[in-house]
Amino acid sequence: MKDIVVLGIESSCDETSAAVVVNGRKVLSNVINSQIDIHTLYGGVVPEIASRCHVEVINQVVKEALKQANMGIDDIDVICCTYGPGLVGALLVGVSYAKGLAYAANKPLVGVNHIAGHIAANYITYPELEPPFLCLIISGGHTHLVKINDYTDYEIIGRTKDDAIGESYDKVARVIGLGYPGGPKIDKLAYEGEANIKLPKSKIEGLNFSFSGIKTAVINLHHKEPDINKADLCASFEKTTTEMLIDNVKKAIDETGIKKVVLARWSISKFIYKKKIPRARRRRTYKNILSGT
Repeated sequence: MKDIVVLGIESSCDETSAAVVVNGRKVLSNVINSQIDIHTLYGGVVPEIASRCHVEVINQVVKEALKQANMGIDDIDVICCTYGPGLVGALLVGVSYAKGLAYAANKPLVGVNHIAGHIAANYITYPELEPPFLCLIISGGHTHLVKINDYTDYEIIGRTKDDAIGESYDKVARVIGLGYPGGPKIDKLAYEGEANIKLPKSKIEGLNFSFSGIKTAVINLHHKEPDINKADLCASFEKTTTEMLIDNVKKAIDETGIKKVVLARWSISKFIYKKKIPRARRRRTYKNILSGT
């Protein structure tokens, strides 16, 4: 069977990326241009600036991805691009570039859902992975619990009712003076503290999530006690939000009978894996896989 070589283009938020992948499992190149340093000046992603940055670098990023894969555009079988969800202007840059390139090179063009891409990244990290499995998606703007029935058959069984977990981390980090991006900075400081502050957990129907309550509680606590130990506050915040995620994952395992769970996106995945799920329990209860994307 002939190998399928894909050129993927991503521009949904504050990173311009292109990768060459064979058969959806083997990465030949992966080039990323990050805008974090630029957006840090403003305390978060500025959509108009993000779009302009994509315009400036997307051609060079794609060329470098092809170069690192030791391929030309004629060696590519299909071009894929993120069509959403994401920042409209940023997405438009990637989609427009991919459309033009596909037309000029006479290649098929496939639009890819951003969240489906997070799920599929696990197939690259773990080539032996096959459906069915559960996926906990914890990206900046999304918190989803998804049942993967087959490679293109997804069923959302839980989602946030308000703030995504990444949004709550960014807002908390900004208030307590850590800046943007909030997730990695809170995670780093949390390792220096003790989770000794009791914080509320929202009770939501089914397998859904809510993080606005704990976010507000942390912000109000910091306003009330500005000299509070920030490391302890971060550790407590991260521990409590992690427990909220794990509680719903356990419920999903019980309800679906699926014991294979993968994580998609963000550094809290590492916190869940290393701190909250002891090795023995991971083996006994369900298989937990970390994704680096």
